[in-house]
Amino acid sequence: MGRIIAFREALREAMVEEMRRDERVFLMGEEVAEYNGAYKVSQGMLAEFGPKRVIDTPIAELGFAAIAVGAAQNGLRPIVEFMTWNFAVLPMDQILNTASKMMAMSGGQVGCPIVFRGPNGSAGQLGAQHSTAFESYYANIPGIKVISPSNPYDAKGLLKAAIRDNDPVCFMESEVMYGDKGEVPEEEYIIPIGKADVKRAGTDVTIVSYNKMMKVALGAAAELEKEGISAEVIDLRTIRPLDWHTMVESVKKTNRMVIVEEQWPMCSVSSEIAYRIQKEAFDYLDAPVLRITSADAPMHYAPNLAALAIPDVARTVKLVKDVMYIRK
Repeated sequence: MGRIIAFREALREAMVEEMRRDERVFLMGEEVAEYNGAYKVSQGMLAEFGPKRVIDTPIAELGFAAIAVGAAQNGLRPIVEFMTWNFAVLPMDQILNTASKMMAMSGGQVGCPIVFRGPNGSAGQLGAQHSTAFESYYANIPGIKVISPSNPYDAKGLLKAAIRDNDPVCFMESEVMYGDKGEVPEEEYIIPIGKADVKRAGTDVTIVSYNKMMKVALGAAAELEKEGISAEVIDLRTIRPLDWHTMVESVKKTNRMVIVEEQWPMCSVSSEIAYRIQKEAFDYLDAPVLRITSADAPMHYAPNLAALAIPDVARTVKLVKDVMYIRK
């Protein structure tokens, strides 16, 4: 049995191990050095690596993202921490127009090995401007990879893979998961980018999710089991590229799919999954693919409205019963 450590510790270990392994890797972002990170993910890293490799930045996301992209193009391997992906709307120009396109525009001569990471989505009463989930925004961009882990084990293995990858990677975390604890081996391991994980085997319905919505998916599966319904739960882990093989093979077995995500419904990750599943596994489906997303509206501050806006276990259970034509 491995150690039990927190999500933030798993991320820290991934960065520290990769910075020890490769002197080209460095971390930069707001409060990552002297303050040990806004969420204490980088705690102690300044003391070990010094101010040239753990770099505090001004509150100027577009500026420091541009510096990091330039460093990546010149042979370094930056990790850029955004205090929240909600603030990364500003440097989206660098991610979209420079990092993702450089390899293509240079005819394969100039790469951009860089990781942009930080918390994403809602974290409680933070209001509309700090509660957006951005996976589908960045998954729409060719030339980058998007990772969104749900637990400490996956977070460490995938972050190490992201740091070693030669493409730009957007690594989406969750502020409310940094204290979550899980088993993480002491020995080194890497989780391949683009490989989903079946967290729970089942035979009656496939539930697909990622990031903190995996708690809703697994909670719904546990409730459904009490009523004799066997749900297979797939954790996507990587949003771009998506692991179509794992999803299609699951639908071949269960013949039904429900997707749980924190995105808004229009042009979301679930939109693409629903399209591809009906295209590639239509003959195996016994019901339309259904999904539950966040409400199609800006997030409100009031806790009762915030709770209504985000998917929960009860509504997910009802949706599974709908896809199984259980009317009770």
